[in-house]
Amino acid sequence: MIIAVDGPTASGKGTIAKALAAHFGLPHLDTGLLYRAVGRQCAVNGGDPGNPADALAACAFPDSLLDDPELRSEASGGLASRVSVHPEVRHALYERQRAFAMQPGGAVLDGRDIGTVIAPEAQVKLFVIASVPARAERRFKEMQASGRAVTFAEIAADLEARDLRDSTRAEAPLVAAADAVLLDTSDLGKDAAIAEAIRLAQARLG
Repeated sequence: MIIAVDGPTASGKGTIAKALAAHFGLPHLDTGLLYRAVGRQCAVNGGDPGNPADALAACAFPDSLLDDPELRSEASGGLASRVSVHPEVRHALYERQRAFAMQPGGAVLDGRDIGTVIAPEAQVKLFVIASVPARAERRFKEMQASGRAVTFAEIAADLEARDLRDSTRAEAPLVAAADAVLLDTSDLGKDAAIAEAIRLAQARLG
């Protein structure tokens, strides 16, 4: 059984995917972390994330980088959005994601093109959304808790910029699969969002 959870930054898709994986006893992959690692490695290399060659070279990041807490920063998220527009990068990471999805027993993957590109045959596809103000508020609280100096306005502007890049890129844009179920978490707390996701998944599975 494959469960695909897609949606924009800070919509709650990661939290929901982890909960679904735990509920159904499946392994989970945050595919966005792969792109954050590429973006981070590109910066470490002194490369330009807007340059396809520099971004592709960064795809050879060491596995240990996936454990770097810096990948969760706003800066790494912005870099991820910039390197992910390159077809070369998406192709380089495709097989890695595809292999995870197709492992015996299935898996839960969250990202932006799981239900449309990585695992279009997924039995359950959720497209998780939330308004920019709701997402910015969540991210702002996370940043405050971690001691990072950033304003609400900066976060909201960054989210809007990422949404535009992700939804308008030529290669695998952020879009709901035709057979995906929409889940709006704007007015839902964490537990309510998880409960609704599990309900929707079980309903889809029959």
